[in-house]
Amino acid sequence: MPTPQQFGAVALLWLAGVALRMPILALPAVIASIRDELQLTATEVGMLTGLPVALFAFAAVPGSLLIARLGALSALLGGLFITAIGSGLRSASGDVMALYVTTGLMGLGVAVMQPALPPLVRLWLPRHVGFGTTVYTNGLLIGEILPVAITAPMLPLIGGSWRVSLIMWSLPVLAIAVLVALRAPRIDPKFVQRVRWWPDWRSGLIWQLGLMFGSVTSMYFTSNGFLPIYLSSIGRSDMIAGALTALNVGQMPASLLLLWCADRLVRRRWPYLAAGILALASIVVLVATTGPSILVASALLGFCCGGILTLALALPPLLCAPEDVAATSAAVFTLSYGCAILVPIVSGGAWDLTGIPRFAFLPIAACAVLLMVLAARFEFRREATPEVPCQSAMQG
Repeated sequence: MPTPQQFGAVALLWLAGVALRMPILALPAVIASIRDELQLTATEVGMLTGLPVALFAFAAVPGSLLIARLGALSALLGGLFITAIGSGLRSASGDVMALYVTTGLMGLGVAVMQPALPPLVRLWLPRHVGFGTTVYTNGLLIGEILPVAITAPMLPLIGGSWRVSLIMWSLPVLAIAVLVALRAPRIDPKFVQRVRWWPDWRSGLIWQLGLMFGSVTSMYFTSNGFLPIYLSSIGRSDMIAGALTALNVGQMPASLLLLWCADRLVRRRWPYLAAGILALASIVVLVATTGPSILVASALLGFCCGGILTLALALPPLLCAPEDVAATSAAVFTLSYGCAILVPIVSGGAWDLTGIPRFAFLPIAACAVLLMVLAARFEFRREATPEVPCQSAMQG
């Protein structure tokens, strides 16, 4: 476990994880009100929802450039402030174009923050990278759940205003930015190495990590997108809310479990293989049954996605030289979120071409198989360069 002196850094990592998702998930809870007031088409709603994910893919490497020029902490702070500003400005949108611009600004801030966190974990918690990654991933999951759970009961208290709701969810991000600016551990410059910003796209490690992480993000995003309409197509609309809740909340037990054992599991092969097998089994149950087992399968799929998301995020800072962590993480995010954009399109095409709703889950099952194949061949025990001596590097 981290030392008492490091728990301040642990708290900041958790809060930064919350800020990664909270403003993004604040939108779906009020999207119906936005659609009605701004008279959005279904296509415009889809573009608005997909814009942040696209920016996660395409702005990750430019974010790595900022880290190389300014440092990981400065990039994190910049990303936090940009996210808070963009999220708050959405409330002033008078038409869809203004909403696109402000949502894009918010997504750009998150895209900069994501590759900044892995190098900060290595700098602040060099001997507890798995634990540190689990901490901010747990924050990320809480940031996904809170807006969804709280916005609906909160809306009557603010007159049902989606504009006030978006402002309220941007304020915690601004507060986190200020707290990080004031309380983040400072690293003695002599211990901060020059970092590379452009990934080595010829590296097999980048492609293995990117596809491994991409298989998990694709399973998660595509299942969230197709589970409601699939259940509706088989006459089980009554199970939509329960299945989505099970899928998303199912990630939390995995995250909490890994707070205890992430450092021991992150470089083992069997958790990744087991997650792939269980995810594939849950997908089979989803498409082969129509009863309460769908809820169990959804929760199991969420558990697998949450667990491997956490473990995979810890691999770049463990396996890469310190100067390569930001660039490698950025490349991994580019590949993984690229997969998360592509796989739902393939799933939709499979459904449309065959006319069989179950076929939408075939690409999701292929992602589970890909995870197992990659895990079976991956060199988890490869050695990175020596750790930055963070204990002596932190300035008093």
